[in-house]
Amino acid sequence: MGRLWDKLSGTKYPHGGVAPLAPLEVRGALLALNAPDVPFRVRNALPAEKADLVAECQIRRVGVRLKTRMRLLSDTQEVRFLHERWENRSSDDAHAQYGRGHAPAVYRQWEKEQRPGGKRRGVEAFRFDTREMTDPLQNTVLGAGWTWRGVFKL
Repeated sequence: MGRLWDKLSGTKYPHGGVAPLAPLEVRGALLALNAPDVPFRVRNALPAEKADLVAECQIRRVGVRLKTRMRLLSDTQEVRFLHERWENRSSDDAHAQYGRGHAPAVYRQWEKEQRPGGKRRGVEAFRFDTREMTDPLQNTVLGAGWTWRGVFKL
């Protein structure tokens, strides 16, 4: 059941031959992902978040907020992560949906475009794939020689 559980939780292992970095170097590499052109922000976690680092992304255009809490475990050289997602596609906060766990998703918005001859067609006006946030985090951890282990509770 190990491989199945790894697939369900999003766990990935580093390639063989990659020397594991020290915990402070892994933390630094994750914090270094912050840049003006990335759609998310990595920060130190607050005590109530029960993590070491948190990556957050707010996609106001489609009413989605993503958060990945990460705990760095130096004894096993792994980063345990928990993905969380809040979706609120209406103005009523009471109808917001919460989900957690490994579940890649793509959010899109479409607009109607009038073509020559009067025909209308849908054109993708906006697209966001949650992997735009999770892949850089995962690749950084794996590149540091650490395991990226998905959990359902931190």
